[in-house]
Amino acid sequence: MEKQHYLKLIDEELATAPWYVQEYYQAKATIPLSPATLYQYLTEFRRFFNWLISEGLTPATRPADIDIQVLATLKKETVELYKSALLNQTKLTGAPGSRTHPTINRSLNALSSLFKYLTEDTEDDNGEAYFDRNVMHKIALVRTSETYATRAANLKTKLMLGNTDHEYLAFIDQKYESLLSPAKKRYFHRDKRRDLAINALLLGSGLRVSEAANADLRHLNLKTGTIGVIRKGGQRDTVPIAPWTLPYIQDYIDHRAATYHATNADRALFLSSYRGQASRMQANSMEKMVAKYSAAFKVRITPHKLRHTLASKLYLATKNEQLVATQLGQNSTSATGLYTHIIDEEQRHGLEKM
Repeated sequence: MEKQHYLKLIDEELATAPWYVQEYYQAKATIPLSPATLYQYLTEFRRFFNWLISEGLTPATRPADIDIQVLATLKKETVELYKSALLNQTKLTGAPGSRTHPTINRSLNALSSLFKYLTEDTEDDNGEAYFDRNVMHKIALVRTSETYATRAANLKTKLMLGNTDHEYLAFIDQKYESLLSPAKKRYFHRDKRRDLAINALLLGSGLRVSEAANADLRHLNLKTGTIGVIRKGGQRDTVPIAPWTLPYIQDYIDHRAATYHATNADRALFLSSYRGQASRMQANSMEKMVAKYSAAFKVRITPHKLRHTLASKLYLATKNEQLVATQLGQNSTSATGLYTHIIDEEQRHGLEKM
């Protein structure tokens, strides 16, 4: 009876899973893996997919629609963020051994199994695996000596804390051009104000890159320092923007129409130009743009890191996890506890007073 119970639960999971997970199950069901183990793996896949959706790392709105290319191009830092989120959830539940709870490693092992299958055991029409980059090879299991604070410290090195975010925008504004050839300078001069505005908005609001890409000009209010966006789940939200970033955005708005030949029909806040025609700048183009500037500045990062930078600095200023969750458009504080460990100035000041 127990086996039949798990098979029924597995059918329910597979009904909402992507096609490649369904293929994974069919392959694994023929080897000696118990239905209970397979069911646990399927639930871990669903949890990971829902996290990708909630963080805006895929345009899909349900796990079944997540394209396999999302997994093929997944960055190590993204999986590390998920690992940190798992650690945070375990900490909040107060489970015994919360720093090294086995459920975290179970989730990582499940993902490792899926990625191994997709990169080694599958075949497309050309006899090749679906993709060949297995990001899980770079992800370590949680060790007994690895505390939550350690995870936060590792992430902290990739954020623009202190005055680094100001220095980053100043670098784009004043120094990046010197690295370019004459041919590339032409396009840089055209897009400089826009690129500064996008980086400033992400640093000043914590928006997901998809939310910034989908924002319309009419939803930006520079007088109140707010922007209206559609959050995950279709909810409309009005998001405050840090005042220090507004001049960069204002400068772009003042030149937007002239630079991109925009008409009243061009509703998108951020525009691209192709053969003289204005069009909405897409999220993937914004990701490439942030990667280009950040790599030249110090270390290549993603727009998601700019979002985490804002969250960390906001927590430092307010010590309020709920406020940070509201700013990020999250329904709970389950994903914001990480910032309490990233920001350790009070701990440092305490040590200095001893």
